[in-house]
Amino acid sequence: MSAPDPSTAPAPTPPAGDIAYPKVYLLPNLMTAGNLFCGFMAVLQIIEGTLQQSSGDIGWEARYFTSLSFIFGACIFDLLDGRVARLGGNESPFGREFDSLADIISFGMAPALLVFKIVLAEFPNRLGWVIASIYLLCGALRLARFNVLSQQGVSCGKEFIGFPIPAAAGVIASITMMLLSFYENEREIGPWKYVLPPLMLFLSYMMFSKVRYPSFKSLDFKTQRSLPKFVLIMILLVMLLLFARYTLAVLFVGYLLYGFFRPLLSRRLREKIEDEEPEAHA
Repeated sequence: MSAPDPSTAPAPTPPAGDIAYPKVYLLPNLMTAGNLFCGFMAVLQIIEGTLQQSSGDIGWEARYFTSLSFIFGACIFDLLDGRVARLGGNESPFGREFDSLADIISFGMAPALLVFKIVLAEFPNRLGWVIASIYLLCGALRLARFNVLSQQGVSCGKEFIGFPIPAAAGVIASITMMLLSFYENEREIGPWKYVLPPLMLFLSYMMFSKVRYPSFKSLDFKTQRSLPKFVLIMILLVMLLLFARYTLAVLFVGYLLYGFFRPLLSRRLREKIEDEEPEAHA
């Protein structure tokens, strides 16, 4: 009788006391924890703003503005956690799963609840529930698909296939912030709020579309720029902060539209816009 092939033998099950618990890298997961905290605080602010609005108290707009600030804060933490992990070579399956759990709160539940409270609650026959649930479900499915592909060794590399959920939340939050600014001195947001439900459905579709978006993963703490470019970037950041109620909408909507115009651009122009090193061409 021939000896069994060890390469085909099932892996031995470790004893109950010898479970290999995953390592938790401190800095990247602190960034993800900040993302989760911001998402939770955004949800709390939305609920408190709704209670104030329904009771006729003034200042409910400030609660919604604060919730939007927390959503944008979650975007910043989400932007940093992967870069911190790659900088230290500390990417891990635990970090990937933790990041997805945080994302579904900050970029799935919080925007869906915000739009529901602002406009969808007015819809008849619980249609608002359906629209908000579709967005939340598509976001969760996209994150699950990303994790499965990552486990199979399929990396997004320099591109996302479909619109990423943090950017989708940024589009919703930035346009909502702009609408709140327009109607800041009124008790309710005007008719432009009805733009939000079809926008949510469109973003739900875009998260599973085949449209490709740059991931900008090449931009990290080691990226170098000339002094004139550095000054220009600083000026743009200052303008972004000073007029954030309007410029954030331009930024996120511009990123959404860029995916449609991207195939029409030359490769060299794309590399300049996306801040990537030129590829070697035959």
